[in-house]
Amino acid sequence: MSRSNKGPPEKKGYLVYAIVRRLIVLMFCIALIGGAVLFAANTSPNKSLLGYRYYTVITPSMEPNYNVGDLVFVKVGGVRSIEVGDVITFNPSSDGKAYLTHRVTQKLSDYQNTGVTCFKTKGDANNTEDSFLVDEDRVIGRVTFRIPKLGYFIRFVQLRWYYILALAVMLGIALKLLKMYFSAADEETQDTAEHTQANDPKIIEKE
Repeated sequence: MSRSNKGPPEKKGYLVYAIVRRLIVLMFCIALIGGAVLFAANTSPNKSLLGYRYYTVITPSMEPNYNVGDLVFVKVGGVRSIEVGDVITFNPSSDGKAYLTHRVTQKLSDYQNTGVTCFKTKGDANNTEDSFLVDEDRVIGRVTFRIPKLGYFIRFVQLRWYYILALAVMLGIALKLLKMYFSAADEETQDTAEHTQANDPKIIEKE
């Protein structure tokens, strides 16, 4: 009776781990690209995801703590809980679309008996404070964390999302073709090995 040596079977635990890992990476990439595209398509200043908004740092005014290209995540609201030393993102002009991320140097509660909270701000890399007061209505929220340099990728996706879509399609096709190629090569190798073993008298065992 001839027995073909096909090697030990792959561990099921490792296969499950590999599949789960690939799914997590795939879902993360889809969420990242999809989120960037949705944010680029939506021009509303009130857009947020799970109570957070993200902004790309495009000036060096907050270096070295926040560098150009960093992605900062801002917790929307909670203006009254903001204190001196916190980093906030705000709209410097009530009718503008630009946003700044600076550190609070002074909190003015009930400014001039108006019941409005205002803030003095300053960029960490700037020599002087900002020349204007920021009232609570123009504050987006407090910066909670950042991811270094990820803003470059997000801005590229926002401005050139169609390139990313085309690249994803081409990459998917390339991976599919590679999988077909190596699968065919493995089947050919296995067939050759089985044919060799079937004709090799050394592997014939008597029972």
